[in-house]
Amino acid sequence: MKKIVLISSLVSALFISCKSSTPISNGSGATLNSKTELQLMDQVQKEVLTYFWDYAEPNSMLGRERYHEDHIYPQKDKHVITTGGSGFGMMTILVGVERKFIPRKEAVKRLMTMANFLANSDRHHGAWSHWINGETGKTVPFGKKDNGGDLVETAFLVQGIISVREYFKNGNQEEKILAKKMDDLWKGVEWNWYTRGGEKTLYWHWSPTYGWDMNFPLKGYDETLITYILAASSPTHPIDADTYYKGWTRNGTYTTDQTKYGLPMYVKHNGAEEYGGPLFWAHYSYLGLDPTGLSDRYVPNYFELNRNQVLIDYKYCVENPKGWKGYGANYWGLSAGYTRNNDGGVGYKAHTPKNDFGVINPTAALSSFPYTPNESMGFLKFLYQEKPEFIGSAGPYDATSINYDNWFTPRYLAIDQGTISPMIENYRTGLLWNLFMNAPEIKQGLKKLDFKSTKYSF
Repeated sequence: MKKIVLISSLVSALFISCKSSTPISNGSGATLNSKTELQLMDQVQKEVLTYFWDYAEPNSMLGRERYHEDHIYPQKDKHVITTGGSGFGMMTILVGVERKFIPRKEAVKRLMTMANFLANSDRHHGAWSHWINGETGKTVPFGKKDNGGDLVETAFLVQGIISVREYFKNGNQEEKILAKKMDDLWKGVEWNWYTRGGEKTLYWHWSPTYGWDMNFPLKGYDETLITYILAASSPTHPIDADTYYKGWTRNGTYTTDQTKYGLPMYVKHNGAEEYGGPLFWAHYSYLGLDPTGLSDRYVPNYFELNRNQVLIDYKYCVENPKGWKGYGANYWGLSAGYTRNNDGGVGYKAHTPKNDFGVINPTAALSSFPYTPNESMGFLKFLYQEKPEFIGSAGPYDATSINYDNWFTPRYLAIDQGTISPMIENYRTGLLWNLFMNAPEIKQGLKKLDFKSTKYSF
C-alpha cells in the first residue's frame, strides 16, 4: 500500500504545523490535544482545500460538481459547477486563509472572480440553478424539469457568500469591494417568490419552462433548514415566521418522542424516522448556522439533535447488524455519496442505517467533528494511519469499503469534500459559525423565527 499525497506546491509550501498545544474542547467536555491529532486535522483540512483551489473550474473558479482522479467522466462535466458545493468551497477557502495554507491576497482575487461570475450568470428570480456552465454562466439542467432556480442549492451557496462578506468586510479597500459584491449577490435572491404565490411554505424549484411542475415543498426535517433561515433573514425579499412554522415544522407536527439507542431524536427525519437521515443532514445547514445552544419553539437543542443523529449512526455501525467487514468504532459514517454497485461499478446512494450497503463515505465522520470529536478522530486516525489507499490528492476519497476487499473510488464530489474543513474548523475555533451567526441580518432572521441561543444575542 502506498499513500498518495499529491498536494499542490503552493499549498504544501505554506503548510504549517499547529502552533498551539492548548486542548481543543467541545460542548461535552471532550478534548483532543496531542500533536498527532492536531497535525492530522491540519493535514485533512489542507488536503481537501486542493479540491476547491487546484481543481476549481478554471474560468469561474467555482467548485466543479465532481473531480475524478481516474479521469473517467463525460467531458461535458468538465466545466459544470455546482452552486451548493461552491458555497461550501468558499468556506473551505476561508479556512485556508485563516490557517495560512493560501495567501490572503490570492484568496481575495479568487473570490472576486467567483463573485463576478455569479453576478453575470443565469438567475431565476434571484436564485441560481443547481448546475451552471462555468464557461458561459448558463444554466445546465440537473434534470429535464430542473432547469431553473434551485432554492436549496442557492441557500448553500449564500451561506458561503455571507461568510465571505463577514470575513472581509472590515479589510483593505479590495476586500471591502469583495464584501460589497457578495452582499449584492445575496440580496438579489427573491426568497418570497419561492412561496409559489404566497403559500405558507417554500418550494425547492422553479423553472422558466415548466413553472412549478416539480412541486417539491420544503416541509419536515432534512438538510434544507438553512433555506428558511436565509429566507427569513433577507432584507429585500423575506418570508414571515408563519411560513417557517406552517411549512418547515408542519405546524409543529414534525416533532417526535422517539429514541434510538436511548438517544432522543426530537424530530421526524423525512423518510428516515427510525434511525435518522444520512449524516449530511447534520452538516449542510450547519456550516454557518451554529446549533450550539440553539432552540426554537419545537426543538429544545439543535446541537443535541445533530449530535444524537450522528451518535445513532455511529452506534449502528458499531453494532453492525448486517455484519459488514470493517465496520466498527474507527470505521463508520453513512451519508450520501458515491457507492459500490452490485456489479462492482460506481453509483450514487444516500446511505443510512436503513439503506446500508457496506460503503462508508468519509465525509460523514469527518464533517461530524463538532458533535463527536473523539469518534471522528478515531476515524481520522484509522484512515490516515491504516488505510492510506483510501486517500488521494484532495484528501479522503468519496466512497470506501473494507468489506469489498478495500474497495474505493478515486473520485470526489464537491458537496462531500466541501463540508469537511469548515466543520472541523467549527469544532476547532468556531470560525464559520461566528462569522455567519454574527451577520446582522441572520440575527434578525433568527429573532423573527423565535429562535433562542445561549451563545449569541439576537
